[in-house]
Amino acid sequence: MIAIVDYGVGNLFSLESSFAKIGVKVVVTSEESVIRSADKIILPGVGAFGDAAEKLKNSGLGDVVVSEAKAGKPVMGICLGMQLLFEKSYEYGEHEGLGLLKGSVVPMKGVIPEDLKIPHIGWNALDFTSKESKLFRFIKNGDFVYFVHSYFATDCADDVIAYTEYGANLCAAVERDNVFGCQFHPEKSGDVGLEILRGFCEL
Repeated sequence: MIAIVDYGVGNLFSLESSFAKIGVKVVVTSEESVIRSADKIILPGVGAFGDAAEKLKNSGLGDVVVSEAKAGKPVMGICLGMQLLFEKSYEYGEHEGLGLLKGSVVPMKGVIPEDLKIPHIGWNALDFTSKESKLFRFIKNGDFVYFVHSYFATDCADDVIAYTEYGANLCAAVERDNVFGCQFHPEKSGDVGLEILRGFCEL
């Protein structure tokens, strides 16, 4: 069973529906006992980093995710959920993340050309790194996925499994041992996204 952590931020219905399409049972939950009993954990998220980090901390669910990840349970963060896996974010100030991955989250402004729109919204190709990924075993380099973001992870090159080009090479996905992250939305990325979710389910 896969637990989707419900801490008050995230489009949980579309994510739950995507797992249903590939025949995988998921439970959307805010209960610690359910998360700890799950085989794998999904950390979703949309919105501002600081608000989401505070909700995770106040609910105690952040500590649960960290302890389960450190115990070896597969954890995947999606969009803001991926950003929360890092040490800190500079979105409207400086905020601490969960620290499961080294690196920080910074604004695209000043990094990409001024004529490109922020947030970055739309379909972009994945450019795999040389690090072989278990998450991507059912898709191929150059496949397109759907992004919605204004910030991106940096100082994390050792863990990057794919970049995407949007005026600069931006981190699109990460993997370190049992911790995974997608800056894009697999649940909004059609068949490619479903295959990525299947890759996570079959770890």
